[in-house]
Amino acid sequence: MARVQTISDGDFSGKKVLVRVDFNAPVDDSGAVSDDTRLRAALPTINALLDQGAQVILMSHRGRPSGTGFEESYSLAPIAARLGELLDRDIVLAEDIVGPSAQAAIAAMGDGDVVLLENLRFDAREKKNDPEFAQALAALAEVYVNDAFGTAHRAHASTAGVAAYLPAYAGYLMEREVDTLSSMLDTPKRPFVAILGGSKVSDKIQVIDALIEKADAILIGGGMCFTFIASQGESVGTSLMEADWVEQSAAMMQKAAQRGVEFLLPVDVVVADRFAEDAEIQTVSVDQIPADMMGLDIGPETAELYGRVIGGAGSVFWNGPMGVFEMAPFEAGTKAVAYAVAANKDADTIIGGGDSVAAVNKYDLADQMAFVSTGGGASMELVEGKALPGVEALRSE
Repeated sequence: MARVQTISDGDFSGKKVLVRVDFNAPVDDSGAVSDDTRLRAALPTINALLDQGAQVILMSHRGRPSGTGFEESYSLAPIAARLGELLDRDIVLAEDIVGPSAQAAIAAMGDGDVVLLENLRFDAREKKNDPEFAQALAALAEVYVNDAFGTAHRAHASTAGVAAYLPAYAGYLMEREVDTLSSMLDTPKRPFVAILGGSKVSDKIQVIDALIEKADAILIGGGMCFTFIASQGESVGTSLMEADWVEQSAAMMQKAAQRGVEFLLPVDVVVADRFAEDAEIQTVSVDQIPADMMGLDIGPETAELYGRVIGGAGSVFWNGPMGVFEMAPFEAGTKAVAYAVAANKDADTIIGGGDSVAAVNKYDLADQMAFVSTGGGASMELVEGKALPGVEALRSE
């Protein structure tokens, strides 16, 4: 297979370099970036290009604007402000993407300057991978670098289309994400333990299927555990449960058993009479869930059981919380798993993006994990064995 060139292979001195980054960061009510993890993740690539004297043109999306033009609530202005602080230099924010403002800002650039284009998704052609839009982006620069692993599973103009018109390279973040996740899946240290949470089995079915082929143990939590519990003949009360997936969930557990993969479900759960911070709560065995209550977290016995399995792992991959960890009464399971993963210093621990990253950040444990992925959807598709359009577009002939 054709290889992916990385920025280590290129000479960017004095060149205009168009860099796709993932700056889809949350902004608080004051208009400030509240979590700059994704901005910091892109700094090694940006600084490497600036150190070479490149003219760096950054592009990203943020949120889900309508695609009909500028929307102030989705502007990258807060991103530009925070990035300027992180880089300790002025960031010029263009008022458009490929229009007069962007063209003027880029024409005025000198070596070592940084321009940030406005939100790519203000133009509907971005998500459609429109060739005309991809060519317009390419016309802004001489070289293209993709460092946005979080969007690598999307075949958009900025992630896939533009690579057809410029010499294309992977940034350091993209390179590290793909190499780390691929090596863990191909040659994991054993035992390999996968922890999967989240709300729906239907969202994770392909991931679970792929991990049954690779893992030694799979620990299930989150809302989707109730579909599996139902597949074992238990009543789950008013818990989230996908009736259409009960039969397939049972089949997946049978497949795991046939392959000798330990497939663990909760033995106890925290239930509530309603989805609220001040709900009436109980901790019950999974075979005693009241008919009028819903499960919103794994229980303490399950957390202890999962902790023991995690503690003996050689590799750990975690994607998805164990419960509604945003609410204090239902965070104990996710917190216990996060601490268990962090405590296993001998394991290769990978946090597979999404809410799992939010959890380890909430408990200030990110620096105790071997690798924290910036891409939930992209990391999941890589686990599934799918080709990522943003990576494939970088492959040289």
